[in-house]
Parts: sequence; structure tokens; C-alpha cells
Amino acid sequence: MKNLKTTLLLIVKENKILLARKKRGFGEGKLNGVGGKQQEGETIDETMVRETVEEIGVVPKNYNKMAIINFDEFVKGERTNVEMNIYLASDYDGKIQESDEMCPEWFSLDQIPFNQMFADDSFWLPEILKGNKLTGSFVYDENFIILDKKLKIVESL
Repeated sequence: MKNLKTTLLLIVKENKILLARKKRGFGEGKLNGVGGKQQEGETIDETMVRETVEEIGVVPKNYNKMAIINFDEFVKGERTNVEMNIYLASDYDGKIQESDEMCPEWFSLDQIPFNQMFADDSFWLPEILKGNKLTGSFVYDENFIILDKKLKIVESL
């Protein structure tokens, strides 16, 4: 099984959340936070910052790691274990802009479009928006149907 270590950042500011529509590759068409795969020699925080700059042109500020969730899923037809490190930020430096990979949009916290997101987001995102830190796992089949899920609120990561 292939293993990936990834990041996902969600910016929450003024009662709104920044999501971005994936324009190509894995998750194309879905709304999500920004992030991606860790490169050799990077810390996971450095990965999150680099990916945010690459995908929406800003440097996150006042961020905290809120969850580590493992996904057993199929990526490009291959069963893969993806460790996702999920962050929340309350601010950023720079001007948010669209890239060739992501199209960012603000949504009211009470109108998050879960029907346009990955199925697992509706389980963990409300918890981290309440300030809870989480660990957990999701198992998906080849058709991206959730077969199993586990989430646990923890004191620290």
C-alpha cells in the first residue's frame, strides 16, 4: 500500500470559511480546503504553508493543527493510506487568488456546502470548527463510498 502525508488548511475569518474548488486531479470539482503532499525535507507545517501559497497565493497566519485523520482510499486506482494533517487559520498575509489548481470562495459558516465536498468532511469539519482537536480514520471503497469511520476528540496532537 502506498503512503502519503498531506495537509489541509481551512481559513475561518469574520464568520466565514474559505473553501476552494479543485480544478484538476484528485478531487476535481469538489470544494475543500487547500493543501497537498509533503515533500522530502519539509516539516508538515512547512508543507501546509507552501501548499497554501501555491494554491491560493497567501501565507497563513494564526494557524493551529486541529486534526490528524488517516484515509484508506484509492488514489489513481491504487489503494493508498493518506495521513491528512488538518489546520485552521484565522488570518493570512497577501491577496487570495485563483490558481491553475484551485478556485477559492468564501462561505458563511452556517451555509457550508457539504453536498459539494468529500463525504467525510461533514463528520470532522463541524467538530474542528467548535475548537475540538481530533484523530481518526476513514476507509473508502473504489467508488469513494465510506465503509468505516472513527473519530476521537483529543486534548492535543
